[in-house]
Amino acid sequence: MLPVAPPEGASAYVPSQRSSDPGPLPDTVLLALPATAATASVLRSLRADGLDVAPAHDGIGVLDAARAGVPALVVLDVELPGPDVSTVVGALQAEVSSAPIVGVTPRERRSSLLGLLRADRDDYVLRPFAVDELVARIRLRLRQGGLIEEKVVRVGDLAVDPDLGEVQVDGRPVALSPTEFSLLMALVSEAGETVSHDRIAQRVWTEPASANLVQVYISYLRRKIGAERIRTVRGAGYVLGG
Repeated sequence: MLPVAPPEGASAYVPSQRSSDPGPLPDTVLLALPATAATASVLRSLRADGLDVAPAHDGIGVLDAARAGVPALVVLDVELPGPDVSTVVGALQAEVSSAPIVGVTPRERRSSLLGLLRADRDDYVLRPFAVDELVARIRLRLRQGGLIEEKVVRVGDLAVDPDLGEVQVDGRPVALSPTEFSLLMALVSEAGETVSHDRIAQRVWTEPASANLVQVYISYLRRKIGAERIRTVRGAGYVLGG
């Protein structure tokens, strides 16, 4: 077992006992993120895809959960309490090497995280993140490992690949920014239904977003996919298709 050295000033971590051959958890995502509204949205999205989600709230919990059974993928916030991120990532890569890691990091720690991740297997997103962006990165890594199937969502002649972040309108590729793509996913997930300003803001932004900001990004999205595809319901929100 890889020794786990504590970060400076922290007490030593004593790992829990595990069997020499932990059982696989092929449909389980180990979600190691702070308890926030964004984390709750990620959890709901993954469960809606039929995946089991095992939460962990500190580095020790991540290692204990991974050692109890090999997860399909680990989502790891670099600033969780407990052993430092280099210790946690090193232990995960040594002991459950089949599981991809999707790191979540503030911009100022991006370079140090990249030095820990495997280019051919792992990934990362910057915090604050759009919920749909993180879910798309998770799904992409699971799809590359053959753990989930391709999932293209179609609304009329609009086709959206949530994993690859690709959009086509009538067969023509359309390039969207990460925020525009998250906004489109918020509408696609409830196509034909009115999606309120508040619901959109919760899905797309991790910080409070005004109705005016939502309206600005709706206008950006309309320019790219066609204004006729998004209908305004005055005082209520927006409808894609229908």
